[in-house]
Amino acid sequence: MSLYRPSGSRIYWMDFHFHGQRIRESTGMPSITRAKEVQKKRQRDLADGSQGIRKPEAPKLFSTAAAEWMEAKKPKWSPRMFDIAQNSMKHLAPAFGKKLVVDIEAKDIARYQKERMATGVAGRTCNIEIGVLRSVLKRYGAWARIQPWVEMLPENEDAGHALSTDEETALLAECGKSRSRLLLPFVVTAIETAARYGTIRRLQWKNVDFENRCLTFGKDKTRAGSGRTIPLTARAVETLSFWSQSFPAREPDHFVFAHERCGASGSDEVFGFTAATLYDLDPTRPTGSIKVAWEHARKRAGLSSIRLHDIRHTGVSRMIANRVPLPIIGKIVGWSAGTLAKMAARYGHFSLDEQRTALESIGRQEPSLGSQNSEVSSGYPKKSPKSEASNDGVIQ
Repeated sequence: MSLYRPSGSRIYWMDFHFHGQRIRESTGMPSITRAKEVQKKRQRDLADGSQGIRKPEAPKLFSTAAAEWMEAKKPKWSPRMFDIAQNSMKHLAPAFGKKLVVDIEAKDIARYQKERMATGVAGRTCNIEIGVLRSVLKRYGAWARIQPWVEMLPENEDAGHALSTDEETALLAECGKSRSRLLLPFVVTAIETAARYGTIRRLQWKNVDFENRCLTFGKDKTRAGSGRTIPLTARAVETLSFWSQSFPAREPDHFVFAHERCGASGSDEVFGFTAATLYDLDPTRPTGSIKVAWEHARKRAGLSSIRLHDIRHTGVSRMIANRVPLPIIGKIVGWSAGTLAKMAARYGHFSLDEQRTALESIGRQEPSLGSQNSEVSSGYPKKSPKSEASNDGVIQ
């Protein structure tokens, strides 16, 4: 065991053996007294590690902890999940970024919820943000202490709108008039597959099997949705086939809805243009966003309150209304087994008449052949003859 200074250096190095291994490292110290202290600490740390003694981790700022958590999770997430977490961090960082994770209290979270709700944010959005905060604190062992006093906000479980047939017809008509040529095939594909917006946006031609009339999705928001294969309806096949004709030189890795820009030319009293000029086409990149074209189309159709997510909501609601079994719906749209019932309750729109029909079906059930006994078929015990009449002949 020794301390030494290499030739021409002012810094001491330590050189010793530990469990048959040679440890030779710089102490970073020009003073031999301090170098000895560094060497002793290094030997003590090695001894603790070999005996399974863990050194307590120093408390971290939430901003640092969150960055480490995001970096660790990113390879496992879909792009959509990463976007959700990143957006949540934009709101969490100003409130918690400069706090140590061990100093965050339930009252701080309650204050954050109150402030976010005051800005008009939905309970669902705020709960997603608190869920991200919870994940970071759990990673560093700081959540269990405050969990009993943290309450999530109530959510609107019926926050979607299922398009009627007339609304869909009006919407598609206006999408067809948009100067963005991909808006109509994009929306039709969304309706016919009930897939998420981001999943369709990242769809590649290698995912489309025209011969077998099916579609294989890539990464989705959830693990259950990633890599799933679903059949294509006749309208979906027709739409994608027609759209593919615009890309005769397409490659398997090219995006179905690729990045492109459209400029207007000419003039029109209603729409402001008579033709669209296409430029800046890059099939190796997915389209950036269809939201501008979508906003104009839905407003022209008189559906200003409809969201892009309502397209998915429409598809799922129609399958539920047509009594498609929930496991099949879950497989098609990418729900995990644990969320089937919750999602069905959110997406199902049942009228009072439908509920009445369901209840009336209880009374229409025919008794089985083996249940001739009225006591079984009616549910009420059959009275004996003695109990039906008293000694004076009066029915009791």
